[in-house]
Amino acid sequence: MDLGLKDRVYVITGATRGLGFAAAEQLVADGARVVVTGRTDEAATEAAAQLGAGSAVGIGADNAAPETAERLVETARSRFGRFDGVLISVGGPPAGVPADELSDEQWQSAFETVFLGAVRLARKASAELGEGGVIAFVLSGSVHEPIPGLALSNGLRPGLAGFAKSLATEAGPRGVRVLGLLPGRIATERLQYLDSLSGDGEAARRRNEAMIPLRRYGTPEEFGRTAAFALSPAASYLTGVMIPVDGGARRGF
Repeated sequence: MDLGLKDRVYVITGATRGLGFAAAEQLVADGARVVVTGRTDEAATEAAAQLGAGSAVGIGADNAAPETAERLVETARSRFGRFDGVLISVGGPPAGVPADELSDEQWQSAFETVFLGAVRLARKASAELGEGGVIAFVLSGSVHEPIPGLALSNGLRPGLAGFAKSLATEAGPRGVRVLGLLPGRIATERLQYLDSLSGDGEAARRRNEAMIPLRRYGTPEEFGRTAAFALSPAASYLTGVMIPVDGGARRGF
């Protein structure tokens, strides 16, 4: 199936590795061009080089910085001549701290990076996009059920899902789609770290895999293919939804 991605241009944040990079890789493979961001210019430039100089440009950007959204949209237009959508992927906030021990400073930092930075990007994208545009958030299963040891994520990501649903309703009449992707246990460096917090990463992985109907962790490539489809014109009637990419781990409908 042709996803209709050829020559479309997307901004992908947090795309120097992991899920963001996997999504960018699949988009480029299907003919799209991407602006990828990372914490440093060096990391973002390296990721763009891996994706292909003619198909990607890398920018060091902090999602929490107020000027980031404007800069990314302008880069897409100045380098590739158009802007068709954004995949807002942010790094996970600190893990392993009990909820009642998190300080105001930790909450404020996570709010700026995970929540407000994502809202700014989505707000800017919504203002710039027209018919066929798309805004997607990379969230997590914590949207539906808290994940042990991830109190900051549990507190902030459900709020982003609610914002996405609200924006989908408001942007829909203009032909702009808004949705969320909820990765479960995808085999990234971040998940390896989270498993290691138990003291025995391999044992934690075996326990977790036993609770997934497909009995394995997903691969970044599997997530990337789902993201590419959701962003593409092939998914033109898909909006206002949270899509689990978790091997069946979510038991609810």
